[in-house]
Amino acid sequence: MPSPVGHALAGLTVHVLAARNPTDLHDRRRAAVAVAAALAPDVDLLFFLVDGRNHHDYETHSIGFAFCAALVAFGAARACRWARPLNLGVTAGLAWLSHLLLDYLNVDTTPPIGIMALWPVGAGFYKFPWPLFLDIGRTLNWATVRHDGLAAAWEAAVLTPLLLGVWRLRQGGGN
Repeated sequence: MPSPVGHALAGLTVHVLAARNPTDLHDRRRAAVAVAAALAPDVDLLFFLVDGRNHHDYETHSIGFAFCAALVAFGAARACRWARPLNLGVTAGLAWLSHLLLDYLNVDTTPPIGIMALWPVGAGFYKFPWPLFLDIGRTLNWATVRHDGLAAAWEAAVLTPLLLGVWRLRQGGGN
């Protein structure tokens, strides 16, 4: 699984792409929703604390949960009377899907290998055969911390130029 750094950068990129106007582009609440949605699928790591079993990469890493995230964001934005609640719901769903894409493109060494991307339609696990991102360790020792730092730096090196390029295009600086 990629680090929170990579997922946050992907969420910000989705926010920039989904912004309909400069006001949306600079709206910190909308950006926060996109980043939160991009990070949220890893909440399943907390379920381990409840029953001691691995739940990571199961249902929360699926199109079904991305759809649920979109509905929840739409409903919350509408209840709070935010402008363009449908746009925010779609943004949240796409940011959730960005998490799935990054996890699909990473090294995975913890069984089950891959993500349950098509739940609830299917329960199979899917993994890209040529990973782009490194795995993130789940132990706290010097070797793991060093590896995780390198993995996060690689994610930033790949995703930051994408974010900045999209930002520049949205700002009209692509001329």
